[in-house]
Amino acid sequence: MSMAEKIVKEFKGKYHYGLGRRKTATARVRLYDGKGGFIVNERKAETYFSPKSLVGDILKPLREVGIKDKFDISVRVSGSGISAQAGAVRLGIARALLKFDDGFRATLRKGGFLTRDPRAIERKKYGLKKARKKPQFAKR
Repeated sequence: MSMAEKIVKEFKGKYHYGLGRRKTATARVRLYDGKGGFIVNERKAETYFSPKSLVGDILKPLREVGIKDKFDISVRVSGSGISAQAGAVRLGIARALLKFDDGFRATLRKGGFLTRDPRAIERKKYGLKKARKKPQFAKR
């Protein structure tokens, strides 16, 4: 049994749930009372999100409200790429914090953590090579 699996088994009891989405990524976040453990898809977050800066960016909502080490975080994330998944997890954490205490709403809103990023890939149109790229023009 790996270290991450042992930590996941320790996460028990009541939790606060938040769902985050970004592009086509979906993150299901659970905040348990704990000491600051962070598991993503049964792996440590530092190994799952390869640039370490992504982990720091994900935990910003917790730092903003001043309770970074109060929760153990368990996340199931799927779809899209690593950066979009990180954005989805951040939104999920912020929404789960609201379930924990609605008094954080003003702080999280001011930091921009509760707004879903609506940008997504534009669909391909017929007659074009991609969404906007046109076939090469030949004068003769």
